[in-house]
Formats: sequence, structure tokens, C-alpha cells
Amino acid sequence: MKLLRIKQVIDVTGLSRMTLWRLEKAGRFPTRRRLGDHSVAWLESDIERWIESRPCVNLRSDVAAATPAVRRSSP
Repeated sequence: MKLLRIKQVIDVTGLSRMTLWRLEKAGRFPTRRRLGDHSVAWLESDIERWIESRPCVNLRSDVAAATPAVRRSSP
């Protein structure tokens, strides 16, 4: 069992400290564990499970949806 500190969780997830806090508060991110009066950490396995639960992105459909259709004007 390995514990991850906040900087490690930020590095692994790519999320900001505030986003992690908001997701955790909303019950959508693993709960931190108190290590002492001023230190917390997350279980690495909880973070890995959360990452695995995130949906995969289909780049083709996302790019097509984000790219506006090009209209050709008639000469």
C-alpha cells in the first residue's frame, strides 16, 4: 500500500489542487487520509481506480464535433 501526497496526486491526475478539493467534496474523487495534524495523503490504489473509471475520449468524434463545418460559397 502506497500513499500519495497532494503534489503526486496533482502530477498523476493532471488536476489542480482546487479541482481535486471540489471533486472530493462532491463525492466524485477518493477521500484523503489524515496522516497527522497537518498532513494528508491518498491511497495510490484509490487514485488508480478513479483514473481507470474515467471515460476514454474518442478523438475522432470529439474533433469532428468541435470543428465547424466549412461552407463553400458558390462562385
